[in-house]
Amino acid sequence: METSHGYPNQLFAVLHRTRPALRLVHLGCPGETTKTMINGGICRYSGGSQLAAAAAFLRAHRGRVFLVTLDIGANDPEDCDQAAGLVKVPACVTAMPEAAANLATIVSRLKAAAGPGVHIVGMNYYLPYLALWRNGLFGEAVAHLSEGLVVTYNALLTKVYTHAGIQVANVFGAFDTSDFGNQVTVPGFGTLPRNVALICEWTWQCTAAPRGSNQHPNQTGYAVIARAFLNAAHLG
Repeated sequence: METSHGYPNQLFAVLHRTRPALRLVHLGCPGETTKTMINGGICRYSGGSQLAAAAAFLRAHRGRVFLVTLDIGANDPEDCDQAAGLVKVPACVTAMPEAAANLATIVSRLKAAAGPGVHIVGMNYYLPYLALWRNGLFGEAVAHLSEGLVVTYNALLTKVYTHAGIQVANVFGAFDTSDFGNQVTVPGFGTLPRNVALICEWTWQCTAAPRGSNQHPNQTGYAVIARAFLNAAHLG
């Protein structure tokens, strides 16, 4: 989702205070998957794909890039979206290894283009569909199952990043995604498990139309993600 308050903007604002020569270059694409990042097909880029454009930029500016943030993979297991039924679980699980393999290709090309000494930080993911908890017993069951799937998926992505020597911004942890135990009262939403409450507070997922429901973070949620990147890069 396009916004001027996204985590790159907020991250840049923090870093720019002590690095006034720094500038922010956006190469993101809403809706991108690992497959389309490699092959193109959603946003238009010189070179044909987001990965080609990013690699070309890094090669052209080698020695002058301070930090690369990587947010890719959340859109790959699209069959999990909205978790309409447990029958979607097998398709979701099948998508995970392919996304991890694509991610390995992506980070390999980016590292080769960037050269040594560049901070590259990827991220793992929170779980917007924890909001389904509010839909009764079936919603609670789907929320629990989805949390387990995201743990598995994040582990696959983290393994790829770690193997490549890339730090991981722990957004999953920052959103307390596994915390079903502690209860939090949220104005307008009632008393919810902490992980569900934070999804309602930090994203548009629990918001009524026309703004919601929308899985993307709000300004506060993006600030949480920006801090996770700062911590992972040891810049906070």
